[in-house]
Amino acid sequence: MGSHEGYEALAQELAARGVKYLLASYVDMHGISKSKMVPLPHLARMMGGSELFTGAALDGVPQDVSDEEVAAHPDPGSLRVLPFESSVGWFASDLWCRGKPFEACSRNILKRVLADAAQLGFGLNLGIEAEFFVLQDAPGGGFRPLSTRPNLDKAAYDAARLVENLPWIGELVDMMNTLGWDVYSFDHEDGIGQFEIDFKYFDALTMADNFVFFRWMANEVARRHGGFATFMPKPYGDRAGSGAHFNMSLYDLTSGANLFASREDPRGCGLTTLGYQFIAGVLRHLPAISAVVAPTVNSYKRLILRGSMSGFTWAPIFCCYGNNNRTNTLRIPLGGGRVELRAADSACNPYLGAALVLAAGLEGIREGLDPGDPHLDNMYLKSPAELDALGVRMLPRSLGEAVEAFAADPLAEKVFGAEMFKAWTEYKRDEWMSYMHHVSDWEYQRYLKLFG
Repeated sequence: MGSHEGYEALAQELAARGVKYLLASYVDMHGISKSKMVPLPHLARMMGGSELFTGAALDGVPQDVSDEEVAAHPDPGSLRVLPFESSVGWFASDLWCRGKPFEACSRNILKRVLADAAQLGFGLNLGIEAEFFVLQDAPGGGFRPLSTRPNLDKAAYDAARLVENLPWIGELVDMMNTLGWDVYSFDHEDGIGQFEIDFKYFDALTMADNFVFFRWMANEVARRHGGFATFMPKPYGDRAGSGAHFNMSLYDLTSGANLFASREDPRGCGLTTLGYQFIAGVLRHLPAISAVVAPTVNSYKRLILRGSMSGFTWAPIFCCYGNNNRTNTLRIPLGGGRVELRAADSACNPYLGAALVLAAGLEGIREGLDPGDPHLDNMYLKSPAELDALGVRMLPRSLGEAVEAFAADPLAEKVFGAEMFKAWTEYKRDEWMSYMHHVSDWEYQRYLKLFG
């Protein structure tokens, strides 16, 4: 599509589909889509980077107001016509500045690590399990579920509540399938008004594009039905939170073969030596990775042992791996051939999360690291002494801990680049300190009249 004629053909195709406007979309540090809208006759200019943006106006686009603007360069292969607004075409875009790719662009960061993997002959397949809540604003403030049914202590897989929500979730699934995402399962989860939609995996760059697009699309569908979709990891303190588990495997760039799949694994998990080396690299850097895949204050209220009305939260809290055992942060699902990172949540920037995880895994492969034997027991039931004996440490317990682990890990700056590393660390430290300085309702209730 590099020629003017190619763009003319694309413009004709889009016009035939009823498209009138175009979005050259990129993301801020939170993974939220940003763009300008361009009328279809200006497609060729847009594809050449005509749309400029002041980075200083956005979170995590580290620029001064005096700097040259960044330009969005759309990826022609990423085109999606909005299923919820068919007059608009959307392109995932890379940011450029001064005639070259902008180092601090989230999509560019992932592409750099994918290029490192390609030098070794590897590509990364990535599936992301989409968990989220659909709620509505309550009269007088606050929020409540769309469903008027009484809340259940154990709402997971509830058929009645799933069918009751079918008008909006069915519409969303139809849109996803229109895009070729092949939804194969969806259900009501453990939280109040919480749902999970599972769809096929893609190469990591396409999957990151899809997840950013999905969050926007889910919210648009929910709004049509009087609600909103929230990707806040844990809106209810006494319910399970929303993960966005990363399911990962390396594939051979020549043959497409899954390089993690093995039928002769002596450890019994169905994983190759390469897969175990990848796991070992991720385990080494897991505290820093946690800061990126669980990027908010609220994220760490999900990563706890108990606190759900239905019992265990099912969320990871230890830096360890195992087989199909969900009490490990890194899990090898039944059948093997892939690795699941369970610490990732629905608020993560998928480009940055995938970039840091892949870089860590590649380090494990280059250095031939071994993670030891998989943990097969219920890790939630281990005593501190037992965990110490196993050499198992805990994940960061707060955003503050996670950010400092990120800041101290040389791999983080290597992957993010100096400018994005500085901008991201400073923003997250400020976010943590803002939370620490906030006086909450819990404090008023506990302390206001305690000492009188």
